[in-house]
Amino acid sequence: MKKIVTACVSVLVIAAFALALWFVVSKRSLPLDHRENVERWAAEYGVPRELVFAVIKTESRFDPNALSNVGAVGLMQLLPSTADEIARKLGITEYDLYDADTNVRLGTYYLAYLFRNTGSSWKNAVAAYNCGIGRVKLWLADKSYSSGGRELDVIPIDETRRYVDQVLGDSERYAKILEKPEGP
Repeated sequence: MKKIVTACVSVLVIAAFALALWFVVSKRSLPLDHRENVERWAAEYGVPRELVFAVIKTESRFDPNALSNVGAVGLMQLLPSTADEIARKLGITEYDLYDADTNVRLGTYYLAYLFRNTGSSWKNAVAAYNCGIGRVKLWLADKSYSSGGRELDVIPIDETRRYVDQVLGDSERYAKILEKPEGP
C-alpha cells in the first residue's frame, strides 16, 4: 500500500511540474505584450482578442518597429496604403504606424472589416488579411474552394493556408491562456 501511495504522490508531483513548465513555456511562446491596446480595440471592434494576439505574433513577433520587405509596418504589419484607407474610414488624419496603439487599432479594425466583408468567418478574414480581400472573394465564389460560398473549404495558396493555420492555431492557444485568471 505504501508503494502505491508513494507512486501516486510521485505521479502528482510530476504532473504538477509538467503543468507548471507548460504554463511558463506557453507564456514565453505566446506573449501578451501590448495587452491593454489589444483588449481595448478588440472590444471596440468586436474582434476576439486571442485572434488579434495571434495575428501580431505571426506578423511581427510583437516588434512594434517591424518593417517587411514589401513595406508592411509595425505590430500588425499594415501596408501604408491599407492604413490610409482604414484611417479615412475612422476619420483619422494623422497617425504613426510604428505607434503600438495606433497600429493595433487600425489592424483590429481591418480584421473586423474583413470579417464583415468575407462571409462573417474569421478563417476567411485571416486569409484576406494575408492575401487580400479580392482573392478571398473570388475563392468564395468558386465551388472548388468554397462549397457554400460562406467559408473557404480550400485555400489554394500554400503560404496563405499555412498563415491561416498558424494564426487560428495560435488563437486557440491564446484563448486558453486568456481564460485563466492572472496570478501574482
